[in-house]
Amino acid sequence: MTAEATPVAVPVTVLTGFLGSGKTTLLRRILSEAHGQHIAVIENEYGEIGIDHELIQGVAGAEQIIELANGCICCSVRGDLVRVLGDLQGERGRLGLDRVVIETTGLADPGPVMRTLARQGPLHGHYRLDAVITVVDAKHGERTLDEFAEAQAQVGFADRLLLSKTDLVDGEVTARLTTRLAGMNPYAPIRPVHFGATPIAELFDVPAPPTGFRRVPVHPRHGDRIGSFAFRATRPFDLARLDDFLASMVELYGADMLRYKGVLDVEGREERLIFQGVQTLTDVAWGARWQDDESRKSALVFIGRDLPHALFERGLEGCLLVATCATTLQPMLAEGAT
Repeated sequence: MTAEATPVAVPVTVLTGFLGSGKTTLLRRILSEAHGQHIAVIENEYGEIGIDHELIQGVAGAEQIIELANGCICCSVRGDLVRVLGDLQGERGRLGLDRVVIETTGLADPGPVMRTLARQGPLHGHYRLDAVITVVDAKHGERTLDEFAEAQAQVGFADRLLLSKTDLVDGEVTARLTTRLAGMNPYAPIRPVHFGATPIAELFDVPAPPTGFRRVPVHPRHGDRIGSFAFRATRPFDLARLDDFLASMVELYGADMLRYKGVLDVEGREERLIFQGVQTLTDVAWGARWQDDESRKSALVFIGRDLPHALFERGLEGCLLVATCATTLQPMLAEGAT
């Protein structure tokens, strides 16, 4: 008698961006391209533009699932995302579902969707967050970032930033906006996208950088509430002290800690600790072993809204090992990394 294989969690891509940024154009490309994958595209019915009148015929007060010729599934959603994803999970075998793309409304930040996927609930184990893709309109992006906190949050949550409409502005405007975005979110690579023409492979299965961030953080522009900072260390962390400190920071500032992650050297462990979180939800796991010829260093990055950088840096510095001592595993970090 053979045991049944545990189903692999379906990767979920969250597609976000402010009103008119070009999300729908990108979705049309995903829906029409012969990529060989069965993708469920979930669109919030209150979004500024439907996927396309020919692709989804909205029915007021109800969800609709439409299977397309290339194997994609379109869902028009109003209401409980957990229930909709649960319905798709029930049909996973019949649909041959490979992944899910969720489009958030242009006036919302993707935090609630990400928390839904991260929580220990009915979706746990069935879905996993792959990446947050944020589309930024190069022509109107700076003004939008100036006027709307939601637009700044969309940038802060992103794993990848796509610049649309770069053909409508000169190089100086694009460069200025790119610098501003890099100051807000050093974790996300920034790439131009012209009428949704970006390789699908660059949107899916987004790898995490080995150090936790992709570029050296720069200071955000004055007036931007979303910013980032990095912390590096060559001494190992005391796990008990680190757990206490991070738990207190999450309690105090969790709502404004949009994304944070790191690769940590912990005293007494041969494996590196992989640490990541979205606002008040934290996930940790023991990663690959440190190699004998490898320099054991820790690196963390925090992206958030008005976070007290100096307080975080002093606290993290205080969690580093000064002298050899025993450590006690504490709940938030230790239990999740067993």
